[in-house]
Amino acid sequence: MAAKMRPGRARDFVWTAGLRSRQKARSMVPLAALILAASSLAFTATTPLAAPPALTPPSVHMARRPIRQGGIIVRIPDPAPSIALPPIEGPSDPGRPLVVIDPGHGGHDPGARNDALAMQEKDLTLAIARAVRDELLKTGRIRVALTRDDDHFLILQERSGIARKMGADLFISIHADAAEQPDVRGATVYTLSDVASDREAARLAAGQNRADIIHGVDLTDKSTAVSAILIDLAQRETMTASTRFAELLHREALPHFRFRTPWHRSASLVVLKAPDTPSVLLETGYISNDEDAAWMATKDGRLQLAKGIAAAISVHFARRSPGR
Repeated sequence: MAAKMRPGRARDFVWTAGLRSRQKARSMVPLAALILAASSLAFTATTPLAAPPALTPPSVHMARRPIRQGGIIVRIPDPAPSIALPPIEGPSDPGRPLVVIDPGHGGHDPGARNDALAMQEKDLTLAIARAVRDELLKTGRIRVALTRDDDHFLILQERSGIARKMGADLFISIHADAAEQPDVRGATVYTLSDVASDREAARLAAGQNRADIIHGVDLTDKSTAVSAILIDLAQRETMTASTRFAELLHREALPHFRFRTPWHRSASLVVLKAPDTPSVLLETGYISNDEDAAWMATKDGRLQLAKGIAAAISVHFARRSPGR
């Protein structure tokens, strides 16, 4: 590059591309020049990855496609190979779209509670996720996997990592929110953003992300500067796709269940940070509200949630351009 830097300033010279650098860059590198320089580099993990464990039929797991950005191929680093992959249900054709549904919490992490109704979020989210899976399988056109189909704990990066390693086309994390005000009710859709859309979104992100921090998970970013830039570019495209699906989910699900106002929020949620998988977190209602909680606990309530979510997913994939 033509730019010159004083000795000792090289490590501070970064193009942030929406990332938060530790020190503000005093110069800007043209994006085209950066992409041209980066196109000759191969991005790999700093240490060799062990081969993933053998998979048990009938599951079919697809390799993640590279993302094309600015005329070059951005090869997103693979998630940790130790993740146990769940079975895929639905059509045997690997060309069919794959949706990974993530029931929030589990195991020693109960999530939010409603003590008056003796309800825990981890049980409610699993029941709703199963209902969504069953509704999608009825279409015969969509493959489905659950990150968990029993009561066990997964860290946040494992949840999105499962979706990435399986080559998922869509990732939906199911939750049931809680608020200090017991009258607050209705569904909310969250998408990824660097900055929380409002104070409540920031509160939710802090609470959800804390699930990993309290269990000693190291979330340190070990990406190199250049590869981080390219991954960020891919993630920006994925964030746009996620927002479009959120809008579709609201439109298609509105006849089936109620939403809060505002119904769409954004926050820096770890579980949504897969750079190559469109992802949303759906708070299906408020477990802290007795009416919401009681409705979600009924078979009919879960069926209405499943129908609304499945309708949005079906329209989403029907809209996809050929070859995607």
